[in-house]
Amino acid sequence: MTASIIAELAGTILAQHERLKRLDQQIQDAFAQHPQAEVIESIPGFGPVLGASLLVAAGDLAAFPTAGHLAAAAGLVPVPNDSRRRVGNLHKPRRYSRPLRHALYLSAQTSMMRQGPNRNYYLKKRAQGRTHSQAVIALARRRIDVLWALLRDNRTWTATPPTRAHAA
Repeated sequence: MTASIIAELAGTILAQHERLKRLDQQIQDAFAQHPQAEVIESIPGFGPVLGASLLVAAGDLAAFPTAGHLAAAAGLVPVPNDSRRRVGNLHKPRRYSRPLRHALYLSAQTSMMRQGPNRNYYLKKRAQGRTHSQAVIALARRRIDVLWALLRDNRTWTATPPTRAHAA
């Protein structure tokens, strides 16, 4: 009796695993068709699944006029909570896209695990006394600026920054 139940459960788990593999492949194929997929996927920490979730959460990235607007939509920009007597009091916004923030947070957390400029920035923020979450959020905010610049220039990410072209 138990052997048949175990065999049935194992068959169900294997079928679900195959279904998930097919869905992942469909997501990858659909993401690859997007015109900004190559730029997004070139950034460390973004793969096809996380890149697709970024596009789903943000919608059209060209709809945001600046990187700051995209960061504000993700809730990565502190908002003032001032009154007449208190100024400079900033707090986390209450209205923002949680799926967008989640995608950017996960990509930042993934990117800081490997050696490179993202990890260096994370460690710098930790050395300044920030908590892990604060340092990852600061990294996510910085990566939005990089993402925005890459999409604006329609180029892929490289570890070395580009040189400025001198005007003739």
